[in-house]
Amino acid sequence: MRHRVAGWKLGRNTSHRRALLRNLVTSIIMEERIETTVTKAKAMRPHVEKMITLGKRGDLAARRQALAYLMTGESVKRLFDTVAPRFGDRTGGYLRIVRTGFRKGDGGETAFIELLGSEKFVAQKRKKSTEARSKKMEAAKKQLEEAEKQAGEDEK
Repeated sequence: MRHRVAGWKLGRNTSHRRALLRNLVTSIIMEERIETTVTKAKAMRPHVEKMITLGKRGDLAARRQALAYLMTGESVKRLFDTVAPRFGDRTGGYLRIVRTGFRKGDGGETAFIELLGSEKFVAQKRKKSTEARSKKMEAAKKQLEEAEKQAGEDEK
């Protein structure tokens, strides 16, 4: 029986689980929204909440604690400069877990875990990728037309 046994083991040993959670927390701070399994999302939630609370504190000791946990200095800078100030008046509940279905390979239940208020950031990212894709398609069309034109000239 698992009575009063807190936390998730996630099928990993202690060091692997700690590294996984640190990587996930760093990713959510950098990307605002990631897709993972529901269990991993629930396991990482308290860690992200703690990091945002450290970011809201904003002093040097909090910055050093965040740097000790997060994987990159860039993520610490982002946490203290952009993410934490967004939740200044909020006392908790900084994340949203949205279930998205099941993975095709192993049937694992997946979910998006995102910071509240990340809709604008995700929309900007999506717009950038759409623009880049359309630019790439135009370049490919232009190259194809030039190749056809060249082939037509070679036949003559």
